Amino acid sequence: MDKLKAFETFTSVATRGSLSAAARAEGVAPAVIGRRLDALEEHLGVKLLVRTTRRMALTHEGAAFLDDCQRILTEVAGAEASVSAGGVHASGHLRITAPAGFGRRHVAPLLPAFHAAHPRLRISLNLSDRVVDLTAEPYDCAVRVGDLPDSSLVSIRLADNRRLTVAAPEYLRRRGTPEHPRELMQHDCLVLSSDASQTRGWAFRVPKARDDDARALPPGAAPEDELIHLRPSGPLDCSDGQVLHDWCLAGHGIAWRSTWEVEREIAEGRLVPVLEAFAAPPNGIYAVLPHATRHLPLRVRLWVDYLRERYADEAFWRGKPAPLARPTVTSAS
Repeated sequence: MDKLKAFETFTSVATRGSLSAAARAEGVAPAVIGRRLDALEEHLGVKLLVRTTRRMALTHEGAAFLDDCQRILTEVAGAEASVSAGGVHASGHLRITAPAGFGRRHVAPLLPAFHAAHPRLRISLNLSDRVVDLTAEPYDCAVRVGDLPDSSLVSIRLADNRRLTVAAPEYLRRRGTPEHPRELMQHDCLVLSSDASQTRGWAFRVPKARDDDARALPPGAAPEDELIHLRPSGPLDCSDGQVLHDWCLAGHGIAWRSTWEVEREIAEGRLVPVLEAFAAPPNGIYAVLPHATRHLPLRVRLWVDYLRERYADEAFWRGKPAPLARPTVTSAS
């Protein structure tokens, strides 16, 4: 029995939740994965996984052994990298998923340079506005934008994501400019209809204090703000953000968009920010991972470090990033 391969197989099955998911990730038949697990359990003399047709669960011994396997595999990857000629060499298959619009603009353009620095990698990018279940599907990293639901997944904040309400000048000339978020109810608003997006509505920061509260404040003090969520509506909605973007440019209504989607059009005068005084605090752009960071494969750690470096560059978001011929590699330790 190849013990290292057996450890890798067990770890893949345990973290992905099924034999079929582990088999797809490796490109083999589920029966091959099953035979490796059977051989490992026979060798150890303990049951690691309880497998039924409906579910799979770690035994007490399996949960403890998983921690050891993840530590061993990480140390092996680090040892290999430390003796590789020329420094760190990532290899294997890096699988990334990202929202379609954001991925097209700010993930896909980064991959050729990253691959040039790590030519032993094979990289697959999935662009979809569907929220991929990282515990069930074979992805190493998801790039996600916005508020994250509570989950057992690991998230690393890469950058802030500011949001603005915007409209075309022609729409504002025709319908007027709202002065308060609640006036949006009298406007044509272009809303994402996807269940996975803007589920809480559009966020705004408004003064919390009433007039009588404001009179009680010390001289020069400003009333506190509170975050509110509105659900504006209009005659047009769509599950695709690019369609909403095009409708907004054409003057069909007001949209609530991230700055990375509209900065260029604002600079060109094709869109105008409205209600800027009420803009909500930024949410985040995240790398979401199915494993604890101390057990990350080298290829994933290097990719996340690369995203951090690029997204920290303010010029990157304006389409003019500082030159970087090759991603900076980090220590394997």
